Amino acid sequence: MSVTRTGGFTIGFRRFGSPWQKDISALIDWAKANEFGAMDLSRDPGDAKAVVQAGLRIGTVDLCEARGMISPDPAKRKDAVARNAEHVKAFAAVGPMNHFLAMIPEKADLPRAENFKYMVESFCELASVLEKHNARIAIEGWPGPGALCCTPETCRAFFKECPSSAMGINYDPSHLIRMGIDPLRFLREFGRRVVNVHGKDTELSAEGQYEFGREQQPTFAKVPFCGWTSWRYTIPGHGVMSWVEGFRILQSIGYKGCVCIELEDASFNGSEAGEKMGLIQGCRFLQGC
Repeated sequence: MSVTRTGGFTIGFRRFGSPWQKDISALIDWAKANEFGAMDLSRDPGDAKAVVQAGLRIGTVDLCEARGMISPDPAKRKDAVARNAEHVKAFAAVGPMNHFLAMIPEKADLPRAENFKYMVESFCELASVLEKHNARIAIEGWPGPGALCCTPETCRAFFKECPSSAMGINYDPSHLIRMGIDPLRFLREFGRRVVNVHGKDTELSAEGQYEFGREQQPTFAKVPFCGWTSWRYTIPGHGVMSWVEGFRILQSIGYKGCVCIELEDASFNGSEAGEKMGLIQGCRFLQGC
């Protein structure tokens, strides 16, 4: 089983929608043959059970209803909480789980403070169910439309308003880097909330920054897959993240979770051979960190 040199964190990958990953049994066999020790999964408790029975760890499973938790409609929020509570209970039969989501509101055009209020209300209500089943929320800071909890400002405010230990972070430095937020400083502030780590990096382009800036969309240039004019997501080691220092910080605060590679890299995505190579190359790099 592959682990990081610093901290000894289990290395895995996030399962995504490519055809070669559809069959969970075949995917488990490939993961074990290539010495991966963990997977991030979607919403099927049966898949989770198969992964655990195969002796692999689970980094996260996807929460079943995310946007409804941040809806201006009280009935939708109530229904989302109820659905997620049943989802948490179903996965608890397999073992303690981290439930993954990004805090993307149903109505991104509403004032951010208003959506923040809906988010706090819903997750405070769900907290008791999570605590009862030894489960945690894993918030990824993807800066999607109207996203909350992707910057220090709203993370700090959320954990103050919803202090339950069941509220955690899926630490993905690639999103912080693209936004210009210091990923190591973020980890020093919020590291004790981290329940899972995404092994994903970001390459920055000074030329792209000069040519297009940050505010305007390109007029003629083609935007790269999983990127923008001045940045793109990569496998670990092909971007600017200081992984060794990040792992040192995690080790110092007693982190025991996994590092799961989320493959979003134009150099590897798009073919079975390329995607397998990207995961393996990312794993090899992390083993040396």
